[in-house]
Amino acid sequence: MATSVKNNFLNPALVSNLQQALIRRKDSVQEQHQNKAKEPTKASSKPVVLVTNGEGIDSPGLTYLVEALLRDALLDVHVCAPQSDRSVSGHSVTTGETLAVCSAQVGGANAYEVSGTPADCVSLALSGALFSWSKPVLVISGLNKGATCGFDTLYSGAVAGAREALICGVPSLCISLNWEKNVSCESDLKDAVTVCLPLIHAAIRDIQKGIFPNNCFLNIGIPRCPLTNKGIKVTRQSPNRSSLNWQAVSTNRNPSAGHYMSNQQSLGIMLAQLGRDASAAAAARRLNSNRKNVEVESIGIAEKFSSEQSTKKYFRMELTAKGQQSKEDGLDSRVLEQGFVTVTPLSLYANGHMEIQSSVSSWLAIALSGDQ
Repeated sequence: MATSVKNNFLNPALVSNLQQALIRRKDSVQEQHQNKAKEPTKASSKPVVLVTNGEGIDSPGLTYLVEALLRDALLDVHVCAPQSDRSVSGHSVTTGETLAVCSAQVGGANAYEVSGTPADCVSLALSGALFSWSKPVLVISGLNKGATCGFDTLYSGAVAGAREALICGVPSLCISLNWEKNVSCESDLKDAVTVCLPLIHAAIRDIQKGIFPNNCFLNIGIPRCPLTNKGIKVTRQSPNRSSLNWQAVSTNRNPSAGHYMSNQQSLGIMLAQLGRDASAAAAARRLNSNRKNVEVESIGIAEKFSSEQSTKKYFRMELTAKGQQSKEDGLDSRVLEQGFVTVTPLSLYANGHMEIQSSVSSWLAIALSGDQ
């Protein structure tokens, strides 16, 4: 509402003084607002958590986890995840190529989607290029569909995200549900989040206390029926892995097979194209040395030989069910199948497993005892 002064009842000089005072007061208020706007935003006192995954930013497991972490408003949650499914990318990082990064929203949290691997996402997020914080208290990779046990951890992009965080000096967890195709459903993902939340909060609490194991990251497996789990066990990595099943693809049966790799624009194709002359020369030497050998031509290399001199074949690899499982007690895959939540410490080093497992067992006993 505008302020007015009636000149009829006041001395003109007094009116002038009042008007000047009102103008000065208005200018002072505006200056205060401007100064307040220029003040840096006060850093959040909540623990900062970074979430990534292997299945891509649109996966429901990621959304359910982020929503649950934000529900009680105790954490400052940020997300940096692959743009698409990179579940079996291992610990690969992208070099020599430009990554595209787009801002997004996931479950109410500020997020970035990256056209790279989970390891790329974590490395980029922790570099300080995307977020204003110096570093998070904890990095969580999950929630992912499909158990990551045994040697499958070496192929897993989700596990790589947690491993990259530990390499960068940040405690981390990888969380996966033992998803069964045609049996599990999205409600199981929500239940899995419910089961793993106490472990996450215990980890954050004890990281701040300085008593969380700092020589490993934790690979957490949630059993197929999360809410009926039999408890939590610290386990060891088993020697099992999924079978890598290579299938020959006939271009007669599947005409698109010949264009499959080229459509993917893989790094292997680009390298093959760059090394075309050298590869062709080497292949020519091999052909001349032994005419009976049959060359299997790389899809990315053209015009090496005529169709009478070479054979082109196409293959696709599929992961199949695990073979014979070890029956040794305490292994991650066996304990998970028995219905327990598994906590498997994974180190960056080949030795020290017993010491690491002992330290994790001690921490878990304290974390679950309720002692604060």
